[in-house]
Parts: sequence; C-alpha cells; structure tokens
Amino acid sequence: MKDKQKTDNLGLSLLKDAVNCGILNMDSVLDMLMSSKREQLLKIHSFAITPPTSPKGRWQTYYKDETGKRKIIRAQTKEELLDKLIPIYFLNTHLDKLTFYGLYEEWLEYKATVTNSPNTIKRHKQHYHKYFETSVLHGMKIKRIDELLLEQECNRIVKEFNLPRKEWCNAKTILNGMYEYAVRKKYLTENPMNKVQILVKFRQVVRKTGKTETYNSEELSELNKFLDRMYEETLDASFLAVKVNFLLGLRVGELVALKWCDLCDNSHLHIVREEIRDQTDNSYEVVEHTKTNRDRFVIVIPKAMNILKRIEKQGEYIFMRDGKRITSIRIATILRKFARSEGGPLKSSHKMRKTYASNLNANGVPLDCIREMLGHSNLNTTLGYIYNPLTESQTYDLITKAL
Repeated sequence: MKDKQKTDNLGLSLLKDAVNCGILNMDSVLDMLMSSKREQLLKIHSFAITPPTSPKGRWQTYYKDETGKRKIIRAQTKEELLDKLIPIYFLNTHLDKLTFYGLYEEWLEYKATVTNSPNTIKRHKQHYHKYFETSVLHGMKIKRIDELLLEQECNRIVKEFNLPRKEWCNAKTILNGMYEYAVRKKYLTENPMNKVQILVKFRQVVRKTGKTETYNSEELSELNKFLDRMYEETLDASFLAVKVNFLLGLRVGELVALKWCDLCDNSHLHIVREEIRDQTDNSYEVVEHTKTNRDRFVIVIPKAMNILKRIEKQGEYIFMRDGKRITSIRIATILRKFARSEGGPLKSSHKMRKTYASNLNANGVPLDCIREMLGHSNLNTTLGYIYNPLTESQTYDLITKAL
C-alpha cells in the first residue's frame, strides 16, 4: 500500500514537472482526455447517432434519463453531441450529491474571482437569502430540478414578492449565472433557464418625471447661489465640486476621485478612476478604473474651467477638505443641507448626472454624444437618464414656439 502511494506521489510530481517544463500542455492533456471519453462513450452508447438531414439540421441521438424515459438530444456537430452525452454517462459522486444551494456556493466562489466588486457579491448573497433560501429549490439535488419546476418557482417568486421587471432581472442573474456555470463545468448539458417563461404580471412601476429626477432651471439657480455663498464663507472646495458636476455629469465616485493630472488641457478631463464603497465594512477607497472599466474624456466648457480655477491646490486630488480627499458622503451632505435650507425635497447626488444629461438633450446635443459623455456603452441606458429639466412655464413657451 505504501509502495503504491509512493508511486502515485512520484507520478504526480513527474506530471507537474512535465507541465512546468513545457513538455506537457494542459490544453493538450484535456483534449486527449475528452477524446478518450468520446471513444468510451461510442462503445457504450446504445442509440444510433444520426447526422443532419438538411443544411440547417443538427446531429441527434437518444439517451435514457434516470427514470428510464427516452429523451432526444441534439447538437451542431457530432463532437458537440458527444460532449453533451459525457456528463450523462460519466456522472461523478459530486454531481449525485450536488444541491441547488451547493451549486450556488460553487458559482459564487467562482464569481468572486472574476469581479472587481465585493459589493456585487454582497448583493448576490442578499438576493439569494431573500428569494431562494426559503424556496423548495434550496435543498434539492440539481439532478431533480427540471425546467418546469424552475419556471413554477420563478413565477411564484415574482408573484409573491410582487416584483417589478427590473428587480426580477436582478434576482434572475443568480439563476442564469449558476446554470451557465453548471453547463461549463459539464454538470449539465444545457441551461434550463433558457426555456423558463414568466407568465405572471410584473408590478408596474410609475414612470419617473423631471420634477423628481432633475433639478429644473429655477432649482439649479437657487442651488448655485447657495453653493457660491457657502464657498465664500468656508473656502471649502466640496461646494465647488457640486457646482461643477452639473457641467461635467460625472458619477459622484468619479467626481471625488479626480486628480489635477486628469485635466489634460483646457477643454477635457480624463476619467480613469472612481471611489468605491465596500459594503461589508462601509469603507471608501479609490480604484484605478471606472464603473464600466473603461476610461473616457469629458468636455470641460469654459464655465466649468473657471470654477476649477477657483480651487486652491492642496494635493494630488482636485477636491480636498482639511488636507484630505472628499468622499461621496460629503457631496450627499451638501445637497441635504441645501434641501433643508430651501424646505424642498431632497434630490440625490445621482440626479446631478441626470440633470446634466437632460439639459444637454433639451439643448439639442446628439444622444450619442450624451452617451459618450456619461460613459455608457448602451444608448438605452442613456435614455433612462433623460427627462424634462425645464420649468412648467419654460415647457409651455417651448411647445408654443414649436407649434
């Protein structure tokens, strides 16, 4: 027994050395293993494997499920068809025991290695706890869950929690991620979520308007007076940060992470980093990437440049207070102070960005240019930022002039 163990250990050591020295290529080894599996499969597979009968047809065959019922399986090529059959014939004990929750944990562990955001992982945990932990799926073996049961549970969750479409899409991200992971791991041959339909009604969300989502021209005028007054009293650059962002349209995390070196010339800012909040310990840090992992250049108009020139340099960051970089909390605090001073509703820091987009649109700037300035990859996302930023009288005058 000891001799066998020594032999096994020696074999593993030699295999590692061969890989490290480049004698063996892991992709080649995997190809050889898959080829061997296919050969074994062809020997034990009892159903005929049929080639396509038309140019757009697919290879197909049958197999028996665990209840003994015959099921058809198809693929574009014979090799892909055999690869789909491999997990059916060569099930391991891990898959036999794997539960829905176990698959979720495996997927989440993998997901944590391929995302830069710990907040994303935290949101997945929150959504799983809320929607799936009490579901019948939670403790079930993956092999026992079919698309009809999945569809039934998905519809139940939407109905019982009265979810709007957007919230359901957030929850569904977990299911799609889990099952795509299972397919790639060869636990399953296909993703059952691809066939799941939501047949119950989503909760209808009232469309937001410019009154709540933007600062109209009168509100913006009053806010600018407040910011100028507070800056003159305190020389606190954070008041100017709020003022200038209505002319830049940055995410608040990008705004507070701006450095003087990002000012390329007198007409552009290079947006390359952002502040993020770790929701696990509520700490803030600056990371060298934006939300979309893409840098961009934002136009700085003369009015915005004049505001930046008023700021005294205290360090590498543009907006500093008492020798330290300001955080997004400071921006939110200023807007809260303004709301209290005016006795009006509080509008969040994100609505500075919506006001910027809406003002550009109201003044005829092309949508694709607005998309670029906001750093969106999809124009539909940009459309969700555009509202009417005018007062009622301005809107009336504009319609009157147009007609």
